[in-house]
Amino acid sequence: MSDPESEMAGLDVLTCERCPELCESRSRIVNGVGPADADLLFVGEAPGKHEDDGGEPFVGRSGDVLDEALLEAGLDRADVRITNCVRCRPPDNRDPRSGELDNCREYLETEIDRVDPEAIITLGKVPSEHLLGRDVAVTSEAGDVVDCGIAGEPRRVLVSVHPAATLYDRSQADTFEQTIRRAADFSDDESGQSRIGDF
Repeated sequence: MSDPESEMAGLDVLTCERCPELCESRSRIVNGVGPADADLLFVGEAPGKHEDDGGEPFVGRSGDVLDEALLEAGLDRADVRITNCVRCRPPDNRDPRSGELDNCREYLETEIDRVDPEAIITLGKVPSEHLLGRDVAVTSEAGDVVDCGIAGEPRRVLVSVHPAATLYDRSQADTFEQTIRRAADFSDDESGQSRIGDF
């Protein structure tokens, strides 16, 4: 990183002062977790209180929903990588602003490039629109696979509702679980062959 106000080592951002309001509201930078060569990379919007407290994305109730859906799809949380568009908690858990998303985009693209996943699963509206660069009707597009360019490379993006949506609207639970099952199809089996073959 050439920015004197930030430093990244491997997949982790160590220091960053690009967003003064987020620096003030965070207690720590919340980096992605999971294997550096995971087949599946799940991307949320930003850390909430539980994530900021624990230093790990998608913990608390939303994390429980995600973990359950992964297990039902034959996946373990330890086998996938989970990260966020923005690595610092916005005040009052508001959505990250466009400038904050832009400031953190370099970190996210670096992580995507180094992990080089088979599929990126966007958890909710903010990451879906941020990575696809357009308006996304998440409820109707959930489960759709979109080919797009990210950081100059072709990528496969699977749109998903946010796991928290299933807590407030039980009708979203089936949609979410089906999307996670579809994500599992992009994961390699023990033979090292993609479970869905060539895309």
